[in-house]
Amino acid sequence: MSAVRVAIVGDGKMGRAVADLAHERGWTVNALIGINENERGSGLTRDRLGDTEVVIEFTEPAAAPANILAAVRAGYPVVTGTTGWGHDLEPVTKAVLDAQGALVHAPNFSVGVNLFLALAAAAGRVMRRAPQFDAQIVETHHAAKKDAPSGTAIALERAASSEPTRSIPITSVRTGHVPGTHELSFDGPFEQIRLTHTARDRRVFADGALYAAEWVRGRRGVFTMRDVLDLGSETA
Repeated sequence: MSAVRVAIVGDGKMGRAVADLAHERGWTVNALIGINENERGSGLTRDRLGDTEVVIEFTEPAAAPANILAAVRAGYPVVTGTTGWGHDLEPVTKAVLDAQGALVHAPNFSVGVNLFLALAAAAGRVMRRAPQFDAQIVETHHAAKKDAPSGTAIALERAASSEPTRSIPITSVRTGHVPGTHELSFDGPFEQIRLTHTARDRRVFADGALYAAEWVRGRRGVFTMRDVLDLGSETA
């Protein structure tokens, strides 16, 4: 992984984890911008960010769209791990494309989670042959996580659903300091199948965000981790 000059928007736990891992890898962190100094993206300017190559954004759902658009309009590609702003994805996508910018958005930057989504899509296709099994998803995160269900759980439901008209119920648990656990299960009359991904450390998300930041340099368009990892179009 080559060194990249990044600016990080959001000085919470995830933003600091990204900054720490970037420093460990010899990257340059040009700025670590907190919410109080960046109202509606006002801190994301050429004067402030200088020769930054990629802006990495981990903030809050209400702040993410303005941050993304401000950075793109200033000429920087953006990697965002903020979830809960999906209702704004269509206009943000249009604005990024109109500006000939670049955006990587993902509900979860863990490489393992994105492989998990690919496995869930395959499982959903196979389980169409066994309608006696009912699917369900349980996701558990730390008590401070604001959105529920998680963006990853929504992507998992979309990937694993065997029929477009039949949704998979999602149970969300918020407790303690859990980085994130997602379980997809198929329950039959006499047996159960489970697929589980467990994050043991926040750095797994920081690692994926840095991977995406390196990948998106020099590109134009709107992408997900599916594109970054070249997983094709079948996963959500």
